[in-house]
Amino acid sequence: MASVSDNELNEMTQEERVTALGMRTDQLTGRAMAIEFNPDEEERFEYPWAPVVDFNKRTELDVDDMTTTEANEKIRALMEEGYGTIVIKNPRGKHSLGVGILSKLNMIFEGSLGYFGIGLIDGPNVRVNGRVGWSCGENMLAGTVIIEKNAGSTFGAAIRGGDLVCKGSVGSRTGIDQKGGTILVGGDTGALSGFMMQRGRMVVCGNAGKNLGDSMYDGTIFVGGEIQSCGVDAVEAELTDLDKAWLTRKLTQYDMMPKQGVDHFTKIVAGKQLWNYDNLEANEKKLII
Repeated sequence: MASVSDNELNEMTQEERVTALGMRTDQLTGRAMAIEFNPDEEERFEYPWAPVVDFNKRTELDVDDMTTTEANEKIRALMEEGYGTIVIKNPRGKHSLGVGILSKLNMIFEGSLGYFGIGLIDGPNVRVNGRVGWSCGENMLAGTVIIEKNAGSTFGAAIRGGDLVCKGSVGSRTGIDQKGGTILVGGDTGALSGFMMQRGRMVVCGNAGKNLGDSMYDGTIFVGGEIQSCGVDAVEAELTDLDKAWLTRKLTQYDMMPKQGVDHFTKIVAGKQLWNYDNLEANEKKLII
């Protein structure tokens, strides 16, 4: 870019200044989710230091008298011994259980969890036969997490991959800053769900609260019930046959298929008016927000 003096900039129109300074004024089109791995290279699907576990080797762990740290350390010790299926007894709403597991594992919680359960995971398949508190599955990278009852607020915050499933209802800000993966909710979700969503899919079989998808950049939200209101730059889009096929497959997979099918779902996407927000004039910004 050629050097431009301050005097020259002052004499230019807004559009000329944007061009001269190398700023983009056209709407972006997003980037493709390119596959960056070779499925034949199986050894690269796991961390080199991940313990080798056998899913058929099963054990139970009663954490009733353990602290959270002691319980998580014991889970890792059992994995080092080759246990691939671990049943956690009496979690009794402890916070931050089952976090930071970065390898294959079948883990079943017989009871409910507190805040930040099963966060920062990359690979395990988890089932919770109870409820969970705030921020379950936060920053999840891969694997599956299934909650049989209800979940608290910020369910799946900043999730990046995998399937995060709650068969009941969830609180507000579900999928806040979602960067990938899939969030499935069998019941209702609260206000500001999908806030600042960047990628991925969210499916809510019930109703959605106020400001759904507020300031979402990309991604897709499907709602089977009523939407109280959409947030800034969240707009309704056409529900295509491909969307219906995907919804049918995904909801059937987790035994969450509504009796009336999927034709009634509403599809919400980003209107993309905020993509170049910083380049707009003050009066144009007011029109958007």
